Amino acid sequence: MADEHDARRPLEGVKVLDLSRILAGPLCGQILADLGADVVKVERPGVGDDTRRWGPPLLDDDGPSAYYLSANRGKRSIAIDLARPEGRELLARLIACSDALIENFRTETLDKLGLEAEQLDRLNPRLVACSISGFGRTGPMRNVPGYDFVVQGSSGLMSITGEPDGPPMKVGVAIADVLTGLYAAVSLLAGLVGREQGDAGRFFDLALADCTLASLVNVAQAALLTGDRPQRYGNAHPHIVPYQMFATRDGYLILAVGNDAQWRRFCEAVGRQSWADDPRFATNPARVQHRDALIRQIEPLMTTRTTADWETLLAAANVPHGRVAHVDEALASEQARAREMVVACRDARGRAVQLVGSPIHWRGRPPQRPLPPPELGEHTELVLRDWLGYDAATVERLRASGALG
Repeated sequence: MADEHDARRPLEGVKVLDLSRILAGPLCGQILADLGADVVKVERPGVGDDTRRWGPPLLDDDGPSAYYLSANRGKRSIAIDLARPEGRELLARLIACSDALIENFRTETLDKLGLEAEQLDRLNPRLVACSISGFGRTGPMRNVPGYDFVVQGSSGLMSITGEPDGPPMKVGVAIADVLTGLYAAVSLLAGLVGREQGDAGRFFDLALADCTLASLVNVAQAALLTGDRPQRYGNAHPHIVPYQMFATRDGYLILAVGNDAQWRRFCEAVGRQSWADDPRFATNPARVQHRDALIRQIEPLMTTRTTADWETLLAAANVPHGRVAHVDEALASEQARAREMVVACRDARGRAVQLVGSPIHWRGRPPQRPLPPPELGEHTELVLRDWLGYDAATVERLRASGALG
């Protein structure tokens, strides 16, 4: 049984000011909230994060959207009008007492709001900040707006995604945003550690384009190594065979044969020892060279059994494989339940909400129950009290000035 100390999360006591919107920045903030940080989401009065109304689907007629719910659990929301001098002054005070800051403003907006690195350093010499943009704050495209779909195309990711004889395809989620949010969280964590060691490098510049290009890993490295242009292989692997999806009698199954020993076990399990002995197929380099000939023989075999039958057979033979599940099936799976990847909570209006859970788990610690994604400005008074020590009268004066929503 974990004691009270064990139940603490590693970032408790860390104050994070989240000025971002849409997905990459909010996802970064959500990860830090999962780790225990007090993440305060700063939003425009009356409007809030653009994604609040990006539906359908919506929780109900008033929202919020699935998009917003997916990236904002565990945070508190404060509504500040940054167009007003009083709002910008309040933002400066919040920055002065923050440990970390996330923003994804357009480049021309940064100086107007006092968010350039030099200005932030004057406000708070201990601040760790992460700036997220489409193409970074340097280079010829620094002022070009960044959109996930556009970046998936320009990074080369779409050129290697899709069927060989079909058009380039995007990934089914906004993967450029997701990758950048992950890299941003890692950067801020490194900055917080470095700050305690006297490191002055506390201002991070992350671009969707950079993070997506880096995600091409071995494919990009192969292009550098050979000078050849990577091609699309559909659901197959460019360098490992057979490592792809096959149709079964009633669905689809992924066969992931990663080495020659697994290949021999597969051949034995399916009664095709001749494949293992055939010099065209005996080694992975040979199988890659003779890919088409081998796949033409495997495909009709896979349609002779159901997906469940193949799972039983291949599991017994210790051959890597997996069924292709629909999203609803994955969410309802026994594994997802065991890992608490779906969590239930109630929002500020008492509405029941199911959320995708955090993938971060600690052994020996009780599961965390996150705050639901906040209503717009839900915690304005609480945050000003907790962070700045403002009393109710001061908050009311700020409301009267129009600085608060």
